[in-house]
Amino acid sequence: MEQPGPDAAPHEPADKTPRTERGRRTQRAILDAAAAEFGERGFHDASISGITRRAGVALGSFYTWFDSKDAVFRALVADMSARVRDHVAPAIRAAPDQIAAERAGLLKFLEFARAHKEIYRIIDESEFVDPDSFRRHYATTAEQIAARLRRGAERGEVIADVGEVHAWAIMGMNVFLGLRYGVWSTEEDAAGIADAIAAMLARGIGMRR
Repeated sequence: MEQPGPDAAPHEPADKTPRTERGRRTQRAILDAAAAEFGERGFHDASISGITRRAGVALGSFYTWFDSKDAVFRALVADMSARVRDHVAPAIRAAPDQIAAERAGLLKFLEFARAHKEIYRIIDESEFVDPDSFRRHYATTAEQIAARLRRGAERGEVIADVGEVHAWAIMGMNVFLGLRYGVWSTEEDAAGIADAIAAMLARGIGMRR
């Protein structure tokens, strides 16, 4: 009987949620290793065996948590989206007003991009590897920005008709600022960049006093 190859997935139950701390640590190690593998080699050249080597786990441990290379890639896109959100959210919540919140969000995103440059290659590749994940990543991010802008409008901190267009514009701006000042170069002062964007937003959507 032919044995499955290193990138083939044996039959496993659908529920891959870790129920123990050890399981969560193993899954986290695999996701971190997958980020390094996909970030360095790209989806097509990356391999499950490369991921397990980086994670220091057996092949069987991989299949305990993921069915295939495609499955771990999809999980990684979702995981990176969540990690960005978790990284920036506390600073946004602590900001005194909406423009300050957008400044804080950008500053923390630049910080994240500089520490995790692989996010750009992985998210970009997801457009072709798993278009649903690609679209979900950006749509969810834009929805979160739109929701906080609406709350800012309700507090009288930004213009009343702020909406989806503004959210997508802010997200697009942040994405390319992260590429330019987080991936291509990290020498520029991130706080200064965030200050410049906050000033621009204050003139664009801020309430003139």
